[in-house]
Amino acid sequence: MIELELQQYLLRKYPQENARCEWKEFKNLKNSFCGDEKNDVISYVSAIANMEGGYLAVGVHDKTLGIVGTDTYNYDRQKAILRLTERCTNLSSEGLDIEEFITDDTKKVVWVIHIPKHKPKLPVYAHRKAWQRIEDSLVELTPERLNVILDEPLIIDTDWSAVIVPNATIDDLDEVAIAKAKVMFKKVHSRIPAAEVNAWSTEEFLSNAGVMIDGGITRAAIILLGKPVSVFKLRPAVVRVTWSLRDENEDVVDYEHFTVPFILTVDQILAKVHNLTMREMPGGTMFPDVMQQYDDYSMREVLHNCIAHQDYTLQERINLVENPGFLYYANGGSFIPGSLQKALTTHGPQRHYRNECLCNAMVNFNMIDIVGRGIRKIFNEQWKRRFPMPDYEIDAEKKEVAVRLYGNAINEKYTKLLKENKDLSFEDCLLLDAVQKGHQLNEIDAQNLLSRGLIEVQDNHYYISLDVARKTNQVSEYTKSKGLEKQKLIQMILQYLKNAGEEGSKRDGIYEYLKDVLPSNKTEEQKLRTLGDLLKAMKVDELIKTDGRNWFLK
Repeated sequence: MIELELQQYLLRKYPQENARCEWKEFKNLKNSFCGDEKNDVISYVSAIANMEGGYLAVGVHDKTLGIVGTDTYNYDRQKAILRLTERCTNLSSEGLDIEEFITDDTKKVVWVIHIPKHKPKLPVYAHRKAWQRIEDSLVELTPERLNVILDEPLIIDTDWSAVIVPNATIDDLDEVAIAKAKVMFKKVHSRIPAAEVNAWSTEEFLSNAGVMIDGGITRAAIILLGKPVSVFKLRPAVVRVTWSLRDENEDVVDYEHFTVPFILTVDQILAKVHNLTMREMPGGTMFPDVMQQYDDYSMREVLHNCIAHQDYTLQERINLVENPGFLYYANGGSFIPGSLQKALTTHGPQRHYRNECLCNAMVNFNMIDIVGRGIRKIFNEQWKRRFPMPDYEIDAEKKEVAVRLYGNAINEKYTKLLKENKDLSFEDCLLLDAVQKGHQLNEIDAQNLLSRGLIEVQDNHYYISLDVARKTNQVSEYTKSKGLEKQKLIQMILQYLKNAGEEGSKRDGIYEYLKDVLPSNKTEEQKLRTLGDLLKAMKVDELIKTDGRNWFLK
């Protein structure tokens, strides 16, 4: 939208400043993000969180909501969210999000930060102080407000998946599903003798797997092992995966619904996907590489994650949409790690899960792991296949997480660059993937790729540069060996003599100024001779003059 449309949109959605909404110019986030206390982004986030939560609009006039624009410096949305959780003690990542708007006509950037309410008994701090908003002022949290927060009752989060299903019995579970679960359980728990597991009764097995508690059948047991008819005992929760097939026009040409037991039906769902065999001819060989369009681990891992982390209280189904060239997965609920960057960089498991009982059971049945490597492995598999990295679309407001898993190349230069440059790191590939998709890069990352010849810039847009990348190890040496062009050397000499003024300069002084830009493959004697020839030529052209000792401007 254009600048005027954006202003009108913001005025409709955030019509006035109050304890839940703040408008700030903050034209440069480099200094305004974590700058002076009481006058930076994190202070306002603390203040809004310590009330009922709300919004902070950045890059707008604080009286009229006129679009000013902000320089996001080296922050993108995910980095900024991570920075907020690091700098604002006790700030919840649940519901924390940033909407980014870029005006079509003036290219101004506006951020709207969605700020969750503080957790019970936990004020949110910035600069080691808790803040609140009173009228138009930001002040330290008053004793009255602090006491209100500290006196709030703790809300004990119940694990929805661990709740016992009334009137559910072992008869509600599928025998084939239980048999498969036992096989997978023995693979995961190889230290337990198989004969011992085989000797367990069904009740003992379900209890040891964590889906039966004190003789009761949990919701997790129904989701993974239940007969299709047993799903009605989980109402009003929706326990369903819908696969649909779309053509090039995004029209649905086929679909099918699947329900429990997911330990069995996941295979049926993935069997619907048209996972074509691809053949490519690598350089220097007559024999093509053969691979499936989608990696089986990645297809399965994303779907299992949807089932494990779905917020079943939202009464929404899980979607798997097969499009030409990519699979689109979507499930309800917030993204537990908070940001994709955090998920990729965190070593070890998450501290908590939405469906702890369900997740633990899926681990026991070899469906997922909880050591934090699943998402990273999906990215690595795409890297190995030289395909685009997955796209994670995290919508905190709508409580939805979506993943695009690509099954073909979308930029030939990206694919060739990954094939021919074996020294690229995982982080390099993430950045290059962002370039091929037209995503924004922060200045530091962009300059890093530019300096290494991996990308080029044209009309303020970055592009992958295969030709330059091939010369990456030669560009610096080539430039130094050739030296600056003659005309540029002449301009430097003229500027130097202009600065020297009426006293002029000896040849040695001029040489000291120019020696680093003269051809590096020449000896010092050769460089001095080159300079002498250049000075003589400039004298003939009446650009400079000499008294025999010093050189002057003409």
